[in-house]
Amino acid sequence: MRTTITKLALGGALALALSACSSVGGGGVGLSPYGLVRAGQTYNVGSGAMSVTSPREWNRQGGFSFNDVRWVEDWTLNGPYLDGVTFVTGLPDNKRLIWQEYKADRQVPRFRSTMTAPEVASLLETLFRVEGGAVEFRTLGLAPRTFLGTNGFQLDFEHLDGDEVWRKGRAVGAVIDGRLYLILLDAARAHYYPQALPDYEAMVRSAVRRR
Repeated sequence: MRTTITKLALGGALALALSACSSVGGGGVGLSPYGLVRAGQTYNVGSGAMSVTSPREWNRQGGFSFNDVRWVEDWTLNGPYLDGVTFVTGLPDNKRLIWQEYKADRQVPRFRSTMTAPEVASLLETLFRVEGGAVEFRTLGLAPRTFLGTNGFQLDFEHLDGDEVWRKGRAVGAVIDGRLYLILLDAARAHYYPQALPDYEAMVRSAVRRR
């Protein structure tokens, strides 16, 4: 979630590192925080409680640092400023989607196992406003959708960030056994969202919960 939601905090070095990683066709080049996701291969994401298959090559966030949340993993196609897919893999009750300092002025709400779809949607909106710098956030739709073989939801939204770029997103998720499972796409509304959407939908359809 860090790369997708808090783009402005990453700095331009990430895009350069990602470019270097992609150009050689493999992860672990220099200090790049990304590794290559190969088309047609299945990957365990986040905590390992969910697997997905990518229809083409993406770039996967590498190892974990002290401020990562182990249930959350980010992928990007063209760089975190342009597009990103976030996987939430069984976030438990009373945990946040991102790491925050205890004394942060504005806190992102904790996930609660009793949350309904509208409450999860509200949590995501707060996340984008507090950590993503969204100055305007619009919910375009919230509807039931099957996910991981159970009753879930689909949230469609768009937001204007402090860099004056409109971004568009979709989140498909479900609360299963009191834990949040979710796949979220967030990308620049012009060109990058429609480019990434077919891949995103293929990943959602391929998602399997690993017990």
